[in-house]
Amino acid sequence: MLTAKDIMSTKVITLSPGMEVVTAAGILMDNHINGAPVVDESGAIVGILSQDDLVTQQKKIPLPSYFVVLDALIPLRSSGQVQKELEKIAATTVEHAMTPDPVCVHPDTPVEDIATIMVDKKIHTIPVVDEDNRLVGIIGKEDILRTIIPAPGTKKQTTS
Repeated sequence: MLTAKDIMSTKVITLSPGMEVVTAAGILMDNHINGAPVVDESGAIVGILSQDDLVTQQKKIPLPSYFVVLDALIPLRSSGQVQKELEKIAATTVEHAMTPDPVCVHPDTPVEDIATIMVDKKIHTIPVVDEDNRLVGIIGKEDILRTIIPAPGTKKQTTS
C-alpha cells in the first residue's frame, strides 16, 4: 500500500506569516503552484496560502444582507462571517490572507485516505507533517494521479 511518504514532494516552497501578499502571489505564479504552506520560525505549519485565498482579496466587499420581520432587522449572515471576509480582502500579509490550521496528513497516511480527503474537502494540496507538526513534504493532486496513470514505459503502481 502506497503512503504519503511514497508520493510526497520533499522540496517544498514555503511562505512565512509576515511576508507581503504581493510577494507570496509572485512566488506562487513564478513556481506554477496553486498554493504553499505557511510555516513559522520553528518549521511548524501555521496555515496554507492558496490561489483561492488570493482571489478572495479581489472580490467585492460583501455587505450584510438583512430582512425585516415585524419591524425587526434580521441578519442573513453573521457579523463574524462578514468580519472574516473583510479581513481577507484587506490583508497585506500572508498571515491575514492564509487559511489557518490547514488539513495535514502524516507520512504513513495511505494514498487512498489522502485522495478521499482531497475530494471531500475540495482541496488541491495537502501538507505532510511529522508528529511535531513540522512540514516534511507536500502532496498535490498530480502526485495522486501519478499513482494511477503510469509514466510511458513503466508499469502502473498498485495502491494495495
